[in-house]
Amino acid sequence: MGGYTQYSRVQFGFGGIVPQGIKLLLISNSVIFVIYFLCYHTRINSLLWVFHFLSLIPDWVVRGALWQPFTYLFLHSPSGFGHILVNMLMLWMFGSDLERDWGKRRFFHFYFVCGAGAGLLDVTARFAMGENTAGATIGASGAIYGVLLAFGLLYPNRTIYVFLMFPIPARIFVLIMGVIAFLSAVAGSGGGIAHYAHLGGMVFGYFYLRHRPKFLNIDWMESYRRWQMRRARRRFQVYMKKRNGREDDWVN
Repeated sequence: MGGYTQYSRVQFGFGGIVPQGIKLLLISNSVIFVIYFLCYHTRINSLLWVFHFLSLIPDWVVRGALWQPFTYLFLHSPSGFGHILVNMLMLWMFGSDLERDWGKRRFFHFYFVCGAGAGLLDVTARFAMGENTAGATIGASGAIYGVLLAFGLLYPNRTIYVFLMFPIPARIFVLIMGVIAFLSAVAGSGGGIAHYAHLGGMVFGYFYLRHRPKFLNIDWMESYRRWQMRRARRRFQVYMKKRNGREDDWVN
């Protein structure tokens, strides 16, 4: 069913326990970043090639590297700390309430749908615009822009302090970020920033909220357990029929 539910709470706080899903993402991104950082600065080329293999490279994706729209989300620029710090801070700030209200499983669905969708839009746009399709894109920004959009739509009256000074409603902040991402993508402003991925994360996040795929509502583990039970029940019924058949023949 289309549409989404707005949550009425208006406070905006960053305290409390970090939800489990957010915690897993923070830890995994941080651990991978440390390894990448050390390999980059010590010039361990054999391991650096592995990180290149996991990056989002349009030429590779169209040749079948379908893992890259997911794995690139866990890589961040090893040249400094700004990239990962900003992304992880935004993930914690805007993702924690989503996970608390949705649960870990649905939040992960949303996060990876936005991230993979952002990567695919980035690949498509770079081919369409004739840009460098051999260059790599890394970072969780696409997924986090989807999280940001969801926060603005579901908690529109929350107050966000821009630069820790200027209070604005979440819906206005998200609108501004969306306009910046769109204009930057149209203008093709570079600076090493994947604006198509940012825009893609918001687009896929919006369509997820409006038209959530039905297969994502399925608890696959529970469905698998039910299938196992049905299979065991059928086998038992077949066994009993054969056993009863043999007994009936012997009795007669």
